Amino acid sequence: MPFNTPKWQEAMNEELMAIEKNNTWQSTDLPKGHKTIDVKWVYKIKVKANGEIDRYEARLVAKGFEQREDFDHEEIFSPVARMKTVRLIIALVAQRQWKIYQMDIKSAFLNDPLDEEVYIKQPSGFIQSGK
Repeated sequence: MPFNTPKWQEAMNEELMAIEKNNTWQSTDLPKGHKTIDVKWVYKIKVKANGEIDRYEARLVAKGFEQREDFDHEEIFSPVARMKTVRLIIALVAQRQWKIYQMDIKSAFLNDPLDEEVYIKQPSGFIQSGK
């Protein structure tokens, strides 16, 4: 289990710090009549072009399969680019001899506001009793 590995523990801490830094959540008592959505950790090892490990990444995700269509959500949003768009931009860059830079925006999904309250369970490995 990755919880016991310092590198994975550091990755999970980094994820939780980003969540807290963005004021994404606060600990609270569950109001009557509300249910919690369970969460899970998703782990990924990012590697460099030469195959060397770049970093360990842990993401805390909601178990969306517990939602019910037309009841628990109205839309699903994930900011992604189509490959056709990426190819077009790269072609323009090459044609006009522009410089191109790649960057990874961590926790970009945390900036999308919600119109409703969502209650999630505390993530495994980081449960604070009494909250």
